[in-house]
Amino acid sequence: MNKIIRKWIRFYGQVQGVGFRYRAKIAASSLGVTGWVHNEYDGSVSMEIQGTEAQIDEVILSVERGTYVRITNMDVKTIPVIDNERGFRTR
Repeated sequence: MNKIIRKWIRFYGQVQGVGFRYRAKIAASSLGVTGWVHNEYDGSVSMEIQGTEAQIDEVILSVERGTYVRITNMDVKTIPVIDNERGFRTR
């Protein structure tokens, strides 16, 4: 069994106004991960995502494959898992 983890990620680059949050929500929902994604005032995007390492990586890769998305940098922290969280939402 794969271990469930939770990560906080801040994405930098061309990440707002390019379908980033929409792609993240679709990919997360199809892979069964939970959490949220949010546009920040500085033009970056924050995400908390919970699932296996492989699921989280696949969500990020799915977003990166977006036509206009250009991730230039990411800050990543592993944070405590939230029990009984349901769904993935856009904030």
